[in-house]
Amino acid sequence: MTSGKARLQALAAAVLFSTGGAGIKVAAFSGLQVSALRSGVAAATLLILLRGRVVWSLPVAAAGIVYSATLTLFVLSTKLTTSANAIFLQSAAPLYLLLLSPLILKEHFRRRDIVYLLAVAAGMVSCFMGRPAATAIAPDPLRGNVFAAVCGLTWALTLVALRYVERDHARPGLGMSAVVWGNLIAALAALPLAWPFPAATAGDWATVMYLGVCQIGLAYVCLTASIRHLPALEVSLLLLLEPVLNPVWTWILRGEHPGMWTILGGGIIIAATALRSWHDARTAAMRPVLELRA
Repeated sequence: MTSGKARLQALAAAVLFSTGGAGIKVAAFSGLQVSALRSGVAAATLLILLRGRVVWSLPVAAAGIVYSATLTLFVLSTKLTTSANAIFLQSAAPLYLLLLSPLILKEHFRRRDIVYLLAVAAGMVSCFMGRPAATAIAPDPLRGNVFAAVCGLTWALTLVALRYVERDHARPGLGMSAVVWGNLIAALAALPLAWPFPAATAGDWATVMYLGVCQIGLAYVCLTASIRHLPALEVSLLLLLEPVLNPVWTWILRGEHPGMWTILGGGIIIAATALRSWHDARTAAMRPVLELRA
């Protein structure tokens, strides 16, 4: 697979992930109920797609556990604060990867990555400063923001773990196995506290089914295919398309408006991402010319 195709798959995953905020805000279910159902449906979907071919090993188990924490924390944070705050604070993952990738994956960052990550850090601080007022669909913004910040760390660990297991080319598909196990763990952990489920409408049930099948299942098919061929830090940067679109879907479908500080933080992240993408594209275009001159 070419790196260009891998990047497109990562972007497709980001678009699917971005629909999670609006879906998780479904009113009929609590956070733990959404987590249990979403992950349970996702695990079943992936088992069907994989025809039951799931591997178990210590690295896969470790990746599955940290991924299950990410799944649960993201749902709980989105239920408690605005989806914009939840996703922007989760997007601090590149900051953690800056420290984790050299230690675990031996993938070193470049000087311009530091400037980019400082901009992302400024955006995260802005999101925390702009704690919105409590609303019916964001009842506890402070606690939700804390969950989202911790989710950024577990998401970074998930990317590192998936990258680590996917680099074992002798046994392909380990990353997807970790995703299946992670969803199973998340569903089983939430189920005792989620039962009994409410008498919801057909639309509410359809929303939860969509979250499992598409927002997780299909998204991770794209993600695990791309992460095998791209560094973990690059994947995390491409996935920043998710926080760009996530608040938009929630605003359109749920009428949720993020505060001005959150908009400012998101704007910083988007601008930094656009500048970095432009710089990378320009560098790639110039590389053949520089190689000919060498």
